[in-house]
Amino acid sequence: MSGHSKWHNIQGRKNAQDAKRGKIFQKISRELYMAVKAGGPDPDSNAGLRLVMDKAKAANMPKDNIKRAVDKGSGSGAENYEEVTYEGYGPGGIAVLVHALTDNKNRTAAAVRSAFTHHGGALAATGAVSYMFDRKGYIVINREDLDTDEDTMLMDVLDAGGDDLQSSDEAFEIYTDAKQLAEVRDALTEKGYKLETAELTMIPENLTDVPADKVEKLRHMIDELEDNDDVSEVYEAANYPDED
Repeated sequence: MSGHSKWHNIQGRKNAQDAKRGKIFQKISRELYMAVKAGGPDPDSNAGLRLVMDKAKAANMPKDNIKRAVDKGSGSGAENYEEVTYEGYGPGGIAVLVHALTDNKNRTAAAVRSAFTHHGGALAATGAVSYMFDRKGYIVINREDLDTDEDTMLMDVLDAGGDDLQSSDEAFEIYTDAKQLAEVRDALTEKGYKLETAELTMIPENLTDVPADKVEKLRHMIDELEDNDDVSEVYEAANYPDED
């Protein structure tokens, strides 16, 4: 691991995300739909669906919303979403990956391109950026009221099959092989840990320092991308100067 604290970035955006809860539910509904299409409606036999359902519960998504999305994926509805990845560079030459679920690739591509160019970035060819990121399982355990030291946590993580542990005053961040995420999550849960987050993510191999005069532009670009209804995740290989 590069020392990148994904949790720090998540916490920094939490209030803004809470204000957009309706959009979050809409995006998770699409992910549930896609997961059911890919592996069926039974979370016991569909690990991907199980992860998205955990994500939905963590976001306090109502059970009725979850059920509707699963039922829609099980049926023969008219919706036909596709997964699309866009690669590019933000202000300051920061590598950015954008994952989207869309029923209209032309609409989504135009909106993503606009977000990049509006803020001094540019889309790049397929493969130009993706090699800079590793697909990993990512688990967070909040340290508040947790009576476990770092050595004990590391032993439990390794016993569960995790690859790496990073710790801060606020949380333990655990990284796993992407294919082992569900197994590690279940093993840690069985040990009595309450998981704040358990998801698949893209981790940058290295971070690029964001020039001070580009910070605001880059953040506005990321915000515009995340505000797009079709965009499910945005990953950036950015080291912001005020996060050191």
